[in-house]
Amino acid sequence: MALSINTNVGAMAALQNLTATNNALNVSQSHINTGLKVGSTKDDSAAYGIAQKLRGDLGGLTAVGNSLSRAKSVLDVAVTGAEQISDIVNIMSSKAKEAADAIDQTSRDAINRDFTAYRDQIGTIVKSSDFNGTNLLKNAGGSLTALLTIQDGDTASTTWDPDSLTVDNQDFSYGGAVITVAETGVIDTQAAAQAMVDTLDATKTALATSVSTLGSASRRIDAQITFNSKLTDVITSGIGNLVDADMAKESAQLQALQVKQQLGVQALSIANQSPQTILSLFR
Repeated sequence: MALSINTNVGAMAALQNLTATNNALNVSQSHINTGLKVGSTKDDSAAYGIAQKLRGDLGGLTAVGNSLSRAKSVLDVAVTGAEQISDIVNIMSSKAKEAADAIDQTSRDAINRDFTAYRDQIGTIVKSSDFNGTNLLKNAGGSLTALLTIQDGDTASTTWDPDSLTVDNQDFSYGGAVITVAETGVIDTQAAAQAMVDTLDATKTALATSVSTLGSASRRIDAQITFNSKLTDVITSGIGNLVDADMAKESAQLQALQVKQQLGVQALSIANQSPQTILSLFR
C-alpha cells in the first residue's frame, strides 16, 4: 500500500470501527438505563408492535378488573342483606307459629309487637343494601352488569364487545315475589297468625332461590377476578419476554464494549501516527 499524507486508510478504518463500538456502547447503556432491550420501534419493529398491542390488552383487562371489583362489592352487599333477611324471616316464622297457638291475647299481642319490629327491619335492610347507587334488593335498584375478561366477538362491528354477566334485581319489596309478607302484615289474631305461617313458608322458599342466585353470581365474579388477575400476569410476563433486557448479559456486553472502545482509541492513535513515518524518508 502506498504511503500518502492525504489519505490515511488505516485511520479511516480505525475510526469506523471505533464509531461502531461507540454506537453499540450507547445501545447497551440505553438497555441498562431503561431495562428494555426493545424500547422503540427502531430497536425491533415486530417485537415493539406486539408489545404495544399487548399493553393495549392490559388496559382493557384493567377496565374489566375495575368492573368486576365493583360488581363483587355490589353482590357482597346484596348477599349480606339477603342472608340477614333470611335469618329474620326464620325468626318471624317462629313468632307466627307461637301466635297461632291457643294462647291468651296479651301474650299474642306481645309476640305481635316483636313480629312487626322484625317485619319493619326487613325494609330497613333492603334500603341499606346499596353500593355506589346499585341495590339488587330494592325494586328501583336496577340490575347489575359486570364485564368479563374475554371479548365474545358476537357482533359484526370492530368495536370492543366484551362478554358480560348480568344479575337481575331480586325485588325484596313487601308483598313482592320474594318477600310475600305485606308491609302491614300482623299476627294479632290466631287466624292471622295461621295465615302468616303459610305466607312465611312461601317467603322462605323464594328467599332460598334468591340467595342461591346471588351466591352463584358472586362465585362467578370471584372466579372471573382470579382469571383476570392470572391473565394480566401472563400478558405482563409475555411483554417482559419480548422487550425486557437481560441485565446480566447487558453487564457483560457493556464491559466488553468498554474494553473494545479503549482498544479502538489506541488503534486510531497509532493509525494517526503512521504518516509521520514519511518524514524519515526525507532525512
